Amino acid sequence: MSLNRLWIGVLLTLAACAPATPPPPTATPIPPTPTDIASVSRNADWTPVIQTINGVEMALVPPGCWSMGSEDGRRDEKPVSEICFDQPYWIDRTEVSNQQYGEVGVFLRPEQPRTNLLWAEARDFCARQGKRLPTEAEWEYAARGPDGLLYPWGNDLVGDYLVFDQNWVNNEPADVGSKPEGASWVGALDMAGNVWEWTSSLYERYPFDDSDGREDPTNTSDQRAYRGGIHNYIDFGAGMTTRFRATPDTRDWFIGFRCALSVG
Repeated sequence: MSLNRLWIGVLLTLAACAPATPPPPTATPIPPTPTDIASVSRNADWTPVIQTINGVEMALVPPGCWSMGSEDGRRDEKPVSEICFDQPYWIDRTEVSNQQYGEVGVFLRPEQPRTNLLWAEARDFCARQGKRLPTEAEWEYAARGPDGLLYPWGNDLVGDYLVFDQNWVNNEPADVGSKPEGASWVGALDMAGNVWEWTSSLYERYPFDDSDGREDPTNTSDQRAYRGGIHNYIDFGAGMTTRFRATPDTRDWFIGFRCALSVG
């Protein structure tokens, strides 16, 4: 046998014995969620379900109905209308932090909320995670529930349950999830206080209707609604029905976001 043939045989033998090249890593699959979860009619009928999805804690929001808006609020919170969800959905348990986003904003601690983002930047981050921004209705329902609470914990403002301009340190938001006692009925945190949060919805008049064009993700010129946030000189500024608006090219130190995920 020639030397060349000998080497070819050795190489073929080594190749046959070599371990197979591992496949490239893939994103962690999102576990299925039952779509037949029963509708709830009272907040107390639901026990929070928290699950880590792709490294982020999310709260499950069950189907149900509530009265969106407030007849006692500002004029853009009226008219009140009944909104129903016939399918559950997930919502991030906290605002997206600097660490989750992958870089810091104007506030530098890893667990402070990532703020000062354009609306499209928040939208695109959620999309990269296989998620999306919550609609105004999804955000409000996750905060208030069928009981239609003014705050996540009840109808009275309790300063110890949220981060706001009377208890924050150095005029900065706190680390996300720092007020567990202020959790909503589904277990979502910081829905009142800390920072405002972009929603997917264009700022349009009530009654809310997600099929009237206000959920157009390609509209990058008209004002979008943001929710929750800092209680300040505005009455009920941290109330769950309070709506504010900004153009998508706005960067604000105190507007952050959280993501949502459809089921089914």
